[in-house]
Parts: sequence; C-alpha cells; structure tokens
Amino acid sequence: MAARIITVANQKGGVGKTTTVINLAASLALADRRVITIDIDPQANLTSGLGLKGQAGVAGTIYEALTAATIPDLTQFVLQTNVTGLSLVPADRNLTGAELEMVSLDRRETRLRSLVQQLVDHYDYIFIDTPPSLGLLTLNGLVAAHTVLIPLHSEYFALEGLADLVLTLQRVRAGLNPDLDIEGVLLTMHDGRTNLSQQVSRDIRDFFQEKVFKTIIPRNVRLGEAPSHGLPVILYDVKSRGAEAYIALAKEILGRDSITLRNTEEHI
Repeated sequence: MAARIITVANQKGGVGKTTTVINLAASLALADRRVITIDIDPQANLTSGLGLKGQAGVAGTIYEALTAATIPDLTQFVLQTNVTGLSLVPADRNLTGAELEMVSLDRRETRLRSLVQQLVDHYDYIFIDTPPSLGLLTLNGLVAAHTVLIPLHSEYFALEGLADLVLTLQRVRAGLNPDLDIEGVLLTMHDGRTNLSQQVSRDIRDFFQEKVFKTIIPRNVRLGEAPSHGLPVILYDVKSRGAEAYIALAKEILGRDSITLRNTEEHI
C-alpha cells in the first residue's frame, strides 16, 4: 500500500510542529511502520532533533533536491536515524535561500510533490515538517500532501491567524491539490489545571468539531529536553507524559484504519 503523506503545518511558531513530527513518526516507526520525515524548515530543528544536525545524504540535503535544475532521485538524500524504521531527508541553513531560488524554477509549487512521489511505495507514512510561515516552502508541503495535521497551542491566541491557514488550504485545494484534507487538529502544550486551557480546548473543538484529535499533548519537561539529546521522547523517557501522549496519538491515527498499535514499550 502506498504511503500516506502528512504535512504538519501552522504559520504560528512555537506550537509544537517539529516536536509532533519527531515523536509521532518515532511512535509509528516503533510500531513496525516504515516512516520517513522530510525537513523543509530552514531552522532544521527536525534534523537536529533526530540527532543528525549538519549531516547530509549522498547527494546533499533537501535544499539541493528542491533547487536542482532537474528533479533528482530523492533516495540519494535519505539518512537513517537511530530509531529503527525511521528515516530522514535532512535540511540545513542553506534552505533559507531556497524560496528565492525556486521562484525562477519550473513547477516551483510542485517540486516537493515530484520528489516525494518517488518514496510512496517504500514507506507507510511520510511526514513533512514545514516552517512557521505560509511561503513557498510551506506551499510545497501542502501541495505534496494527502492531509495536513495542524498543531495548536492551548493558549488565548490559538485561533489567531488560523483563518490565513484555512484560506491557504482552500486555495491549494482549488488549484494545486484538490484532494488535500485536514488530518486533524492537535492540541499541544496543554495544562488541564488551568481554566484558560480548558476554555481554549472547548473553543477549538467547537470550531473544528470532529477534526480535533481526542489525544491532547500536555506540557512536559521531557518533550523539551529530548531534542537536545537528538532523541525522540519515546527513547529519552518512554514513561514520561509526553511519550505516553504521542504513543496515544499514534494509536489514534492507526485506529482510523482499524489497525491496532502494538505496545510500543516492548520495542524500546
């Protein structure tokens, strides 16, 4: 079966996009799924968070892949992570200039889709981590995807600016990717002890209804510590609340396809 391509996007920074890609992808990989992550954020936090900062595939990073004169073989850019079954197409700071360089290239909005399609028969899940903007890189991520997963911080301004993202999704559907759907809205950095978090949660569920994941990602120190060690939280501290939440999210995603997620701790 061909891979499901999920782009994680929200133009607001600090909402847990990269944390979600790392830990959801790792949870699925440890459940015996073949998973690859693609870093298209010039900050390259996904690459460093998986312990591969400064490393590149045989042919380079996603920057070289996106800006090549002709579409290259993306398998030549893939690195293996320290999680069995989890691979990465890395990024570095060179990606900062990619948006300007891509403007003059043919099919600038669909270059990532052309690259990603080379991988669909080799993986079960492909996750694309986008920058905190609605520029050409994020647009490429949305055009390449089957669905978009939207992390939302459980704070007062959670819905601020979200209309811009929804409008962008509508434009992508209208022109470049008519089948694009919302995978789900994920509440992150949630503190259930506060009235504010509870109110924001209710507001978001009222707005997006069934599109909101049942799983909520709590505020958790281990989630913040793990990237500095180049590890998903599931390898850093599998018993932490953060690890348990992302395992639950993986179960929820797999459950939509009536697949039972095996006890992930057995694979550690």
